[in-house]
Amino acid sequence: MKSTIRFYQSVNFKIVVAFILLLLISIELIGNYFIHTLEKENIESFKQGIDPRVEQLAGNISNDLSVQNHTDEVDAQIQKQLSSFPMSNTLEVRVVDERGIIRAATGNNAQAIIGKKNDYRDLNDFAIKHIDSVEGAGRVYINVQPVTTSTGNAIVGAVYVKSDIEVVYKEIRGISVIFLTSSLIGSLISCLVAFLISKSITKPIEEIREAAGRITRGDYSGKLLIRGKDELSQLGNTFNQLSERIEMTQETIESDRNRLNSVLSHMTDGVISTDRRGKVMMINEMAMSLLNVQKDTVIGTSILDLLKLDDKYSLRQILEENPEILVEVAGRDEEYSTLHVEFAIIRRESGFISGLVVVLHDVTEQTKIERERQEFVSNVSHELRTPLTSMKSYLEALSDGAYKDEEVAESFLSTSLEEANRMMRMITDLLNLSRMDSGHTTLKKEFINFNDFVSYVLDRFDMMKNSEETGKKYVIKREFTPKDLWVEIDTDRMMQVIDNIMNNALKYSPDGGMITVRLTESQNNVLLSIHDQGLGIPKKDVGKIFERFYRVDKARARKQGGTGLGLAIAKEVVTSHGGQIWADSKLHVGSTFYIALPYEPYEEEWGDEFE
Repeated sequence: MKSTIRFYQSVNFKIVVAFILLLLISIELIGNYFIHTLEKENIESFKQGIDPRVEQLAGNISNDLSVQNHTDEVDAQIQKQLSSFPMSNTLEVRVVDERGIIRAATGNNAQAIIGKKNDYRDLNDFAIKHIDSVEGAGRVYINVQPVTTSTGNAIVGAVYVKSDIEVVYKEIRGISVIFLTSSLIGSLISCLVAFLISKSITKPIEEIREAAGRITRGDYSGKLLIRGKDELSQLGNTFNQLSERIEMTQETIESDRNRLNSVLSHMTDGVISTDRRGKVMMINEMAMSLLNVQKDTVIGTSILDLLKLDDKYSLRQILEENPEILVEVAGRDEEYSTLHVEFAIIRRESGFISGLVVVLHDVTEQTKIERERQEFVSNVSHELRTPLTSMKSYLEALSDGAYKDEEVAESFLSTSLEEANRMMRMITDLLNLSRMDSGHTTLKKEFINFNDFVSYVLDRFDMMKNSEETGKKYVIKREFTPKDLWVEIDTDRMMQVIDNIMNNALKYSPDGGMITVRLTESQNNVLLSIHDQGLGIPKKDVGKIFERFYRVDKARARKQGGTGLGLAIAKEVVTSHGGQIWADSKLHVGSTFYIALPYEPYEEEWGDEFE
């Protein structure tokens, strides 16, 4: 936005005013000195012209005024002397004798005052006087000259001359007016010259200002036109070089900023930068996603408040210790994530701390894996220790002599064999899971009629009902779609999955219960569901039953003889087939396990082939 500069605020105005003030001050000082000197010299010259003539007049009338008995002839002679006195600028002349009688005079009322007593006090003492005085609207110069005898021994009278010195002042005023007029004209011309000069100075500055304004708006296209080789031209040339350097620097900074933004945007870690007070200044998309916050709400907030560390750490501790912290934050699905937080201090070259860089790394999965690993090791150790402890007890009893009792020995050996078989099954399941985890298991897939395959598996369980092996009576209800569903599966693996789910249904179903098996087609998937009327699974445990060694009721599961790995193996097998497995259960009502496998109908294609 271009700012408006008023004329009286501009450099042009200031230069012109400064120039004019300097000129006026110079003219004033020079004019005052010139007028004062001229006035002084003219007045001195005027007085020097009057005084000798007055002295000469006094000498000329000395003999006539010394006569004791004056007569008209003597007075006429004195008047004649006055008439010969130069009257230029002379207003009045009086000759007074020693008695104070006016013997001769010139002026407007000269005839009326001759022979009368003198009324001017300046003549009373007959002393030499030179007086500047103001009368009416003008100034006068009064010269009183005593008249002495020819021998100079006695004063016989005085000559009084009043001259109009105002003419000298009028001449000075006229000269002053001429000087003032000339000064004004010179000032006007100087104003114009000063304006033109200031314009020539400020125009390049204005061009530089406009160019600087364009640079601040990011426009580097305009270049200054260089005129001449003076300092302003050199400044303009330097400014052009500066503009080019700024443009290159800006492009480099913009490129680095874009590169940094791209890196920050695509980083798998969250990055937050703060100022030296710990206030958030920048946050990337990943950090906002990890912390489940919006940019507008966190900019300017404290990093300690954002990470909820204000009750554990102070900003000074963070700066001094640079700790690595694990924090838990609630996600969008109300699930907590574990973040590994690292702090790095931003320092200037002077050593001044200007802020912090905080790096957030999502270690939820690693933490979960580590926790599962620890639980897995603990569970394996516990599951293996239990049968080993039991076998050790029975073998110690046999070693102590229990083998002599055939019934006890047979029971102890049977139990030890069952525990050994249980360990073998567990180890076999662990090896299968290990192969699946490492990707070393190869599926031997083939296209089969899934309806017939499931029926074959269920027929085996129908043969076992009411047998001593199960010890229960149960009913298997089949609800199959009449449409043949052909899928590509590894029959051995998939049979293991269905066997596991059916065995669990039989174990936890009440005596005389019904197990419902449904087979349908749904959205390019074959959907197999197995529903029992067992104890059911609490809602909080439904999502965890496919984890390794997880049991809802550990004591009851161990009594039933399970390893806790069957459903985990089932999940791995179904997932390797590109399918899904999940469960739905209500406590004390029953559970339903679902298996969805990819399916593409082939009836029409096969029908055309066999026609």
